Amino acid sequence: MSLIHFGSDACHLKSIIQKIYCVKNIMETIYREAFGEVLNAPNYLPCISLIMPFEPKLGLKKELDYKLKTACDKIEKEITGNYPEEKAEPVIARLKSVLASLNYYTHKKSIAIFVSPVIEKVYYLDMQIEEKIIIDESFEIRDLIYSKKQIHKYLLAVLSAKWTKVYIGNTHTMMRITSNVSDNIMAYKNDGHDKIANFSDEKKMKEILIDKFLRHTDNGLNLLLQSYHLPLFVIGTPKVLGHFKSITKNQKHVITYISGSFEEKTEAELLHLMDAHVSDWKKVVQTKLIQMIDESMGKKRLAIGIKDVWKYATQKRGRLLVVEKNYIYPARHSSDPETIFSNGDFQKNAFYIKDAVDDIIEKVIASGGDVEFVDEGVLEKYQKIVLIEYF
Repeated sequence: MSLIHFGSDACHLKSIIQKIYCVKNIMETIYREAFGEVLNAPNYLPCISLIMPFEPKLGLKKELDYKLKTACDKIEKEITGNYPEEKAEPVIARLKSVLASLNYYTHKKSIAIFVSPVIEKVYYLDMQIEEKIIIDESFEIRDLIYSKKQIHKYLLAVLSAKWTKVYIGNTHTMMRITSNVSDNIMAYKNDGHDKIANFSDEKKMKEILIDKFLRHTDNGLNLLLQSYHLPLFVIGTPKVLGHFKSITKNQKHVITYISGSFEEKTEAELLHLMDAHVSDWKKVVQTKLIQMIDESMGKKRLAIGIKDVWKYATQKRGRLLVVEKNYIYPARHSSDPETIFSNGDFQKNAFYIKDAVDDIIEKVIASGGDVEFVDEGVLEKYQKIVLIEYF
């Protein structure tokens, strides 16, 4: 009896499964019929991208309102001059509605607004960007990243056998940083005096003292690098640089060593000296990004490859996305929102993703992360895309 009863249940279960699959197929068909026209049809026109600095805490609301109104007037003039009234009015009305409801209590640095006749999106961002207006057939999330200000900001450590000076430099200024670590070797002359007093060779004693001083300097740089996540350049004579390289624990953070005697250089002269070393800023940034990626991989805080990166981004774990420019990845959604499949030979359907990379960029930005593009081939051993996790 139990076998017969089990068989009956099995048949019943099979019938239920068949009904579930039938319902699933019906729902997919309805979904495709309902949204397939939108997915496959030409994009709704026009689409507006407005990207601009937005720091209410640093300025008056009236001033920000004026800048936004000026941008809105410029957009309205261009749209009404290039599109018929029935297409222009809905998108202009939607843009004005978005601008009227912006959050002026945000502590972010910039804002990105995307508007079309059927969609609106607003992002408050931590990145500094250049003002940009794009009126086109579609939204390109990558335009937002391309609008980022490339601020040439770096740390410069000037070493000598007697003192250390550390600066923050950028395109226009060089400013010295004060820290809790002494910048003069005399502060360590009596530190551990008994240990070096046994050396009768005065030259040897000086070598030991220099190493001791530079080790303290290196510890101070380590603390600064934890506060300022910036590229590091180190200047010094060949002898001092040799000592520093032998003891430093910050080798992975150094972009390059600059050999020479610059002890008497003014800040203006140092700034001029650094021009040649930061002129190819893209190379500097890419070197720093690879350093950060390697460090994150060592700490097991790195997602590598499109599928793992999609998972981390969906979980809102991404602090910094690094991706090769022009890398695209058509894909399909799965039943699990944290998983995607390669689109392969599948035709477009309701679960089709035109470019998973763009979707990942949007996810990372929406959750407060940042995005950087690098040249093709830079991330070859990382499958073209990585995501550094929040520590």
